[in-house]
Amino acid sequence: MLQKIRGNDQKGFTLIELMIVIAIIGILAAIAIPNFIAYRKRGYNSQANADVKNAFTSCQAYFVDYTGMDCSLNGASSSGWKKSEDTACSITGPSTALSIHCTHPEGDKQFSTDDTGEITEWHYE
Repeated sequence: MLQKIRGNDQKGFTLIELMIVIAIIGILAAIAIPNFIAYRKRGYNSQANADVKNAFTSCQAYFVDYTGMDCSLNGASSSGWKKSEDTACSITGPSTALSIHCTHPEGDKQFSTDDTGEITEWHYE
C-alpha cells in the first residue's frame, strides 16, 4: 500500500514513520518501567511480611515443644520455618517477650511482631 502512495518501487519505512514508532515505544516504556519497579518492591515487602508470619507460627510450635526456652532463628527452623532467600530476619525472646523482625534489602519496609502476633511495619528508604 505504501508503494501506491509513494508512486515508486522503494521499499521500507519513511523516517517519520520510524520516529513515530520510537516515540510510542518511549511513552510506553516511561509508563511501564516505574510500575514494574513498584511491583517488584511490593513483592519483596510481601516476602518479608510472610517470613514474619511464618516465623511467629514456628516459634509458637517451638514454645509448645520447649516450654520456657527462648526462640531463635535455629529454634524456628527446627519447628519447620524456612526463611526466604535474601530476607534478613532476627528472632529473640521467650514466649512472653518474643521479638521477630524481617526485611528484604530490595524492599522499603521492615516488618516486626511481638508475642501478641500483631505485625507492624516501618517504611524506610
